[in-house]
Amino acid sequence: MGAGAARSAAGHRFGPVALVVAGGLSVQFGSAVAVLLMPRAGALGVVTLRLVLAAVVLLAVCRPKVRGYGRADWATVVAFGTAMAGMNILFYQAVDRIPLGAAVTLEVLGPLILSVVASRRLMNLLWAGLALGGVVLLGGGGFDRLDPLGAAFALAAGAMWATYIVFSARTGRRFPQADGLALAMAFGAVLSLPFGIAEAGGRLLVPSTIGLGLAVALMSSVLPYTLELLALRRLPAPTFAILMSLEPAIAATAGFLVLSQALSVTDALAIALVIAASMGAVRTQARRRDAL
Repeated sequence: MGAGAARSAAGHRFGPVALVVAGGLSVQFGSAVAVLLMPRAGALGVVTLRLVLAAVVLLAVCRPKVRGYGRADWATVVAFGTAMAGMNILFYQAVDRIPLGAAVTLEVLGPLILSVVASRRLMNLLWAGLALGGVVLLGGGGFDRLDPLGAAFALAAGAMWATYIVFSARTGRRFPQADGLALAMAFGAVLSLPFGIAEAGGRLLVPSTIGLGLAVALMSSVLPYTLELLALRRLPAPTFAILMSLEPAIAATAGFLVLSQALSVTDALAIALVIAASMGAVRTQARRRDAL
């Protein structure tokens, strides 16, 4: 294999991984900004701003066609949009009650369980187990001290996150570019709108709040969801789900930089474990492709 072919193969392997990591960085730093916005609009108000503004941006950019799709295509979009709205509503209810790092740590259990259920390879199960160990360690054994309702919301958000992964992949296969994402985001925005209006009302229309909401929408929805949808076209769902174990590490870093939440030595060790698990999953997938 020549040098050019080797570089091309490496790009094919790690391109989707780079998309996932970039999306994770964007969404977690966006979540940190959202925590700062909550005193102005409330948790449900932030969700509504995020989804509505993201839908407006995606619809304007993608201009998706609505004709030529069958019932199964629209059912996929509805399921994707419902999962997206549910995941966001539940997650922001969690971070309104418990720290960002803990919320993401509990939430990521959903994708980890998906990776175990969906994977048919022993190595992926081992990497998922290592990532789970890092997730538990990042919790520091202190989950029992968290607000029970906040922890329950985070776990429920994890279940919706696993559903989101499944239907994001299906939507990416059924719709060109990011058209399916734009349509699903619009549906999710409509679902969230009554909750946001009920909680925040006129506060949603304050210009400075809209500005921050747009930043959250771009960082936490438009960019990461687009990157993830593109990645899932080239990356198996089990491997993608294991890569989601990076999210607690990214969230802990975002909490430290944006919300002044300090990292302990145990946190650093946990981050190392989840990164090692993610790298192992990527290498396993790369070797499997080489063997084909």
